[in-house]
Amino acid sequence: MKTGMLWFDNDVKTDLTSKIKQAAAYYQKKYGCRPNVCFVHPSMLKESAPKAQDIEVQSNQMILPNHLWLGIHDNGAANHSPHST
Repeated sequence: MKTGMLWFDNDVKTDLTSKIKQAAAYYQKKYGCRPNVCFVHPSMLKESAPKAQDIEVQSNQMILPNHLWLGIHDNGAANHSPHST
């Protein structure tokens, strides 16, 4: 993923899956397509990465805590780091 939408949510009462679903709904409304990958800071993952509505969740140190970076896989490869190369 080379580009995506950055979403900030620091509500401690809302779980990560709900945050991803809310951000994905906004992404779909704004861009007309559904994201399929979401990068988060490792501290946001309690145990294993959740799967929210067919959105693959991956951790990456480059993402700030309380931020979600959503977008579409590049050529089906989700292991790209969330910054332009």
